[in-house]
Amino acid sequence: MVRLDDVTVFVRTADRGSLSAAARELEISPALASAAVKRLEGELGIRLFARTTRSLRLTDEGERYLRHARDALRALQDGHDALAEGKETLGGVLKMSMPSDLGRNMLVGWLDQFQHLYPKVSYQLSVGDRLSDLYRQPVDIAIRYGRQDDSSLIALPLAPDNRRVLVASPEYVRRHGPLADLHDLARHNCLRFMLDDVIHDRWNFYPMHGAAEQGAPVAVQVHGDRSADDADLVRRWAVAGLGVAYKSRLDVSGDLRAGRLVVLMPDVAGEPTPLHMVCMHRSQVSATVLTLRDFLREQCGKA
Repeated sequence: MVRLDDVTVFVRTADRGSLSAAARELEISPALASAAVKRLEGELGIRLFARTTRSLRLTDEGERYLRHARDALRALQDGHDALAEGKETLGGVLKMSMPSDLGRNMLVGWLDQFQHLYPKVSYQLSVGDRLSDLYRQPVDIAIRYGRQDDSSLIALPLAPDNRRVLVASPEYVRRHGPLADLHDLARHNCLRFMLDDVIHDRWNFYPMHGAAEQGAPVAVQVHGDRSADDADLVRRWAVAGLGVAYKSRLDVSGDLRAGRLVVLMPDVAGEPTPLHMVCMHRSQVSATVLTLRDFLREQCGKA
């Protein structure tokens, strides 16, 4: 395989008419420069230079290859310049809505990092668990969990394989014991999430065979002494040792790493909760939005 560094040495040598002059400009030894040219000749199967003790000149094959080598290096430089220009020009106001838990504890920090990379980007953020109506509210982008069934919206996946996990604090597990099976949840205080005044008290789990789901989901009716329409509050209750929560793994990834929460029954697959960036119109999918999508997808993969 032709190495870019070898092509650079070849072009510089042809420009300067001397291996030693090219080596000085590239800040490498003449021996390394000579080895680079020989390696390139070996890869191409031709002689690029005719060498004597006093001179170095391009062969006919070298003359022909030089044109292509210059074009290749110029194209790579143009690509580099375009990326650098894009970094400088990416910007604008992003009006975004996001879930409370993920928004406060993960996304806001990631957006700070993104803004550091692209300082011309600014945000207007709406944080909450009620679904934003993109047709009525002044929001360009919504970060949403779950399947996106509205085919009129543009959904850009961020964490397509994310699922819910059963979690509790180590203190809670010490006091109440681990789960023997899913139906053992009946004896535990389950911390429930409420959306649009409906309490999420039927928790679905999926039998697995290897890495694939198998069979119908198992629905478990749960009970507890508290519920909230703020997912971050449910997470805080779990960290405080007040019960068992059924949370998106992304929401609790920091707590799991820090040991504030542990996963109960890790061999049981929870509900799929894919995370998407959703826009109303394709015209809103700008270069800035696509770059942010790629950045957030990378952060989700690390979480």
